[in-house]
Amino acid sequence: MLGLIFIYWIGKYFYRLAEKFNQNKWLFAILGVVVYYSSQFFFGVLIAIFNEYLVLGLDLDNVFLVLIGIPIGLLFTYLFYFLLDRNWKKNEVQYKETIQDIGSE
Repeated sequence: MLGLIFIYWIGKYFYRLAEKFNQNKWLFAILGVVVYYSSQFFFGVLIAIFNEYLVLGLDLDNVFLVLIGIPIGLLFTYLFYFLLDRNWKKNEVQYKETIQDIGSE
């Protein structure tokens, strides 16, 4: 149930961001959710590898990985959102109001 809530909110914020900058709305909504779950997956694999080779002695049951994976997923999703927002603001095209204003600067 918590996963469905995250899918909704992440998709909603990325959809609004893409809509604000006239980008493909559904692509970036889905991409935000993919970033959330893929970052959780890669972090889980990384923890498992470190636990195996460095003998950390962590008990890797499902609850531990979920509780650690949620903040990691949200962190990487926010980082992706921030980078998209900054990049789109930097490359935003400024439109002139009327044809007479074009070339007057």
